[in-house]
Amino acid sequence: MRKILTLLLALAAPLAGAQTGLNPDAPDAPGAQALGAADAVIVQMRAAFRKSDRAQLAALLPLAAGHALEPWADYWELKARLPLAQPAEVDAFLQRHAGTYQEDRLRNDWLLLLGQRRDWGRFLAYEPPYRMRDDAQVRCYALGLAHLTHPETAAGAGEEAARLWLAQKDADDGCLWAVSRLLDDGQVPPSAVWRKARAALLAGKTPLARAAVALLHPEALPHIEAIAASPARWLAAQPAAVADAALRRELTTLALARLASADPAQASAWMPQWAGQMSEEGRDWVWAAAGHKAALRLSADAPAYFSRVRQPAWLLPEAREWMARAALRAGQWPEVLRAISAMPAAQASQPVWVYWKARALAATGQAAQAQPLYQSIARASGGGFYEKLAAERLGQRLQRAPAAPPVPAAMQQAVRHNAGLNRALLAILLGLRSEGVREWNYTVNLHTPGGMSDEQRHAAAAYACQHEVWDRCISASERLPFSDEALRFPTPHRAEVLSHASASGLEAAYVYGLIRQESRFVTAARSRAGASGLMQIMPATARWTARQLGLKGFKPAQINELDTNLQIGSHYLKLALERFDGALPLAAAAYNAGPNRARQWRAPDDGAGPELEGAAWVENIPFDETRAYVKNVLSNTVDYAALLTGQPQSLAQRLGRIAPPAPQEETGAELP
Repeated sequence: MRKILTLLLALAAPLAGAQTGLNPDAPDAPGAQALGAADAVIVQMRAAFRKSDRAQLAALLPLAAGHALEPWADYWELKARLPLAQPAEVDAFLQRHAGTYQEDRLRNDWLLLLGQRRDWGRFLAYEPPYRMRDDAQVRCYALGLAHLTHPETAAGAGEEAARLWLAQKDADDGCLWAVSRLLDDGQVPPSAVWRKARAALLAGKTPLARAAVALLHPEALPHIEAIAASPARWLAAQPAAVADAALRRELTTLALARLASADPAQASAWMPQWAGQMSEEGRDWVWAAAGHKAALRLSADAPAYFSRVRQPAWLLPEAREWMARAALRAGQWPEVLRAISAMPAAQASQPVWVYWKARALAATGQAAQAQPLYQSIARASGGGFYEKLAAERLGQRLQRAPAAPPVPAAMQQAVRHNAGLNRALLAILLGLRSEGVREWNYTVNLHTPGGMSDEQRHAAAAYACQHEVWDRCISASERLPFSDEALRFPTPHRAEVLSHASASGLEAAYVYGLIRQESRFVTAARSRAGASGLMQIMPATARWTARQLGLKGFKPAQINELDTNLQIGSHYLKLALERFDGALPLAAAAYNAGPNRARQWRAPDDGAGPELEGAAWVENIPFDETRAYVKNVLSNTVDYAALLTGQPQSLAQRLGRIAPPAPQEETGAELP
């Protein structure tokens, strides 16, 4: 605790005139007891802001004057009452905190409020200095206004607004307003509205579908509710009630797509009856919805549904990806190639699809075209999952990265005096992790167009590691064009990790690879589900594993103790490996999503299913979070193995092959 207090004072020093109120001679104590009075005020204000307690925020704000985190205190107080604030108060805040994250954050909030109020004069005045430019609603308001005020220079506004609107997963006013204006003027085609309605219903977002359809056919809203409630019942009784043939066609497509997303077999059986009354695009959406649902179930039927899609380019990005995954699982390389070739450039250029396109080309006799694709993404050290696999395909050995260039002294000095970075680290060390992370990311990536230079980012990463804020150190270092191993793959608590890995019979690199993905070495990390500590262990799992270990008197609060967390997490991971016959991808999937799901993904069809190379199995994991998790854990493991052993490594070898278990093959304890 004394070390943390010293760090807080050191970080606060570069913030001109700021006082933390910390007492370095205070006795060690947990939580707020270790904070000085001024720091306690900041922590109390954050709590009051989360409760929307405007009275307490107003009472505490004067006590935060002069604190290094006063901009946050000032932001919380004004943000909590922003709908009631006068423009003069907003102007004063923006001037008082000019150039800070808090200024830009409040400007974003104010622009959203002005857009909702349709106060376009003020919106146009406040929008130009906005730096973050990462809020889709604000961008949509700006696009709609640009078209209304300067239509001659707003080319492409309709296409961009429709794209942003289609990507929005929850109701928002900005993009809906912009699309409604651009639709009226012919800049957004009606087909975009129906695409949004289909996407919303497929995602179970009926209010979004209603809002979209209301732009064209408000009289059809009762049909949307009926389709959402029971598409089969609507198809059996309602289409004849729709006199407008074009509207009937679109509503029928909505109903069949919705049905296909729940019951692919039933929708497939009904398609011959309705296909003649639908557009080609509509038919493709229905078959894609059926294929997508079947692919998420890892059903062998998925490729057959997707094969009925005539134009994959019409589909949602996620549907195209699952079309490729289903074909990959079935070993249908021409279909893998067809799905990836239909992706737009931004999607197709992602390493995952570059790699699998190269594999598909090689498998279909076009190896010469595959080589440049591998070369375009291959990295033999420090790269991601598919960058490493591409390097192996080219015969490159995966090994430690070359020594990184040193951080120039002048850049180190500049970073030490960067107010945004210092505020971010100070907030994190005071326990205000959410605020600190947001300010750090803004300072590194958004404060200036394009973010910091590589030298600045390198220095920022080193600065975070210096103060043991490992997650920000890793985050900043990952975007460098080279790999600085000490920053990108740090090894905190090295003696403890090596000891517990050895005691559990695990490779230390695998434990480090998992910790880096789980918590990024934030010892106080706690997930929304309740997992805690370096290895993010759930209380029920901890109690079960403690019993397996014979730990008497174990209490869930001990999960956050470093040694206990490592002991329990490592032992559980070892049991998962034993349960899945030593398969690293399966054990990682079980650790993240639970052993029952991992078992089901291994053999989804009543114990049957194809034997797959490890990378293809991982790519077909139905949960986005778990798929990314397993990739990152295995990729991290290879980097840590190269770092800890100094020897070349193979990601493909660690992935192995995943096959359904033979009868009685699965061994080991039944895991919770």
